[in-house]
Amino acid sequence: MLAKRSILARLLAVAMAGCVLMAPTGPAVAKATNDPQPYVKYYVVAAQYQGQPESLTAIARRFLGSGERSAEIYHLNTGRVQPDGSRLTDPGRLKAGWQLVLPWDAAGEGVKYGQLPTGRRPTPSARPSGAAGPTPDAVSPSPNPSPTRTGGSPRPGATGPKCTATTGSSSRSDWAQLRMAADSAWTLTRGNGVKVAVVDTGVDASVQQLSGRVAVGADVTVGNGRGDTDCLGSGTAMAGIIAGDSSVDGSPVGIAPDATILPVRVVRGSGAARAADAANAIEVAVSAGASVVAVGSHVDLGDPAVASSVATALDHDVLLVVGAPTKAMTPPSPAGRSGGGALLFTGGVGAGDQLAEQYVEGAVEVVAPGVDVASLGVGGGRAVSNTGTEFAVAFVAGQAALIRAAQPDLTAAQVKERIRSTADAIGAAPDAKYGSGMINPAASVSVAVDDRNQVASQQEGNTGAALAVILGIALLCGVGVVFGLRLRRRRFAG
Repeated sequence: MLAKRSILARLLAVAMAGCVLMAPTGPAVAKATNDPQPYVKYYVVAAQYQGQPESLTAIARRFLGSGERSAEIYHLNTGRVQPDGSRLTDPGRLKAGWQLVLPWDAAGEGVKYGQLPTGRRPTPSARPSGAAGPTPDAVSPSPNPSPTRTGGSPRPGATGPKCTATTGSSSRSDWAQLRMAADSAWTLTRGNGVKVAVVDTGVDASVQQLSGRVAVGADVTVGNGRGDTDCLGSGTAMAGIIAGDSSVDGSPVGIAPDATILPVRVVRGSGAARAADAANAIEVAVSAGASVVAVGSHVDLGDPAVASSVATALDHDVLLVVGAPTKAMTPPSPAGRSGGGALLFTGGVGAGDQLAEQYVEGAVEVVAPGVDVASLGVGGGRAVSNTGTEFAVAFVAGQAALIRAAQPDLTAAQVKERIRSTADAIGAAPDAKYGSGMINPAASVSVAVDDRNQVASQQEGNTGAALAVILGIALLCGVGVVFGLRLRRRRFAG
C-alpha cells in the first residue's frame, strides 16, 4: 500500500512539474539580441546641394550615376525611423540630418561607411565647395497640403479648336513611381501586346517617352477626328503613368512601358464631357480592341446614357478602371448574362495616404497614387506634378496591362480580383475609405492569388495546434489534481 502511494505521489509530482514547465507564462516575445548593427554605406542628408533641396533622384544621380536608381535608395530606407523620429514617405522631401542607407556600389564625396550613428542627431554631410548654406525652407518640408486638382483636370480656358495646353505644377515628386516599384515586375512582363484606352483629353503622341506606342485613336467631339493630340494635358499625363518609357533620362517611367495607348478624346475645352460623347467614347474604345479602359474624370458614370454604354462594354472581356464616385450612384452592371467584363472603382491617395477626394464611403475598391503625382506634360517638356483621381486610375490601368500581358488567359473579372487580392491593406481590409488597399503591381504578377489565403490558413493551423497543446496541458493538470485529491483522501482515511 505504501509503495502504491509512493508511486502515486511521484506521478503527481511529475504531472505538476509538467504543468509548471509547459504552461505558457504569457505571450510569445522574440528574444532580444545584442547583435551589432551591420556596416553599410550611408549618406547624411544636407539641407541643400549646390543651391537645390536634396532629393533621392539627385542623390542617386550623384552617387550611383543614374537618377533611375533612386528606387533602390527608397526601398533601402522606407519605413526606417530617422534620427528626428520621422520616416521616409516622399522621395522628393528629405530632411537635413536624415541617414540614408545606400547601395553597395555608391561612391562620391559624402558617402560614409560604417554603422549608422545612433543617439545624437548626426551632422549633415559636408557640402562641396560652391554649395549654398542651409536655409529653413530647405530643412523642413511643408506639411501635406489639402489635395487640390492641379493640371490633371484644369479649368479650361479655350473652347475652340485652338486650345492652350495646361500643365500641372513644375515641382516634381517621384514618390508615386517609387512606391509602385513596377520595375520589380518587368522581368516577367512589361505590358507588351496589351492595348489600353485612355478616355480623356487625348494624348500627345509627339512626346518622346510615348514614341511609337500611341495609336491614332479618335476624337468623338468632332466625329472622325484623331485622338493623338492633347490640349489640356490630363490624358497625356495618364498615358505617361501607364506606358511612359525611360528614353529621356530622369523622366518618370510608366507602369507598363511596352503597352499600347489608344487615346479617345471626349473633351476639348469644357470641364465635363457631354453624355453622348462619353458614351460613344467607351463604345469606341471597346470596339477598337482595348482590353483595359482607363476612364478619366471628365466622364460622369452616373448619367444614364454613359451607364448604359458601360453596361454594354461589360458584356465584353474588358476591364474598365474608373474613379470612385464622390456622390451616391448605382454602379452599371452587364447588359447581358454572358458579360465577362469588370468595373474597378479606384481612389487616389497621397504619400501620407490622404485621399485625393471625398469618396462615397465604401465605394472605393482599391487605391493608387493620386496626389502630387509626377508624369509627362504635353509638348515633351519636363515632367509635371498633378493631383486627381484620374491619375490613380492610370496607375491601376497600367497594372492591369501588366497582368493581362503576363496571364492572357485571365478574364477581366479575374484581373480585377488579382488586383484587389494582392493590394497592400491600409487599415482594415476591406476598409471603408481605402477598400482592399494600395495596389501592388509586382505582387499582382508574381504572387499566386491563393498564397495570401494559404498564409491565413497556416496562421489558423498554428492557432489550432497551440490550442491543442493548451488543452493537453489542461488535461494533464486535471489528471494530476484528481490523483492528488484521491491520494489525500486515502491518507486521511488511513
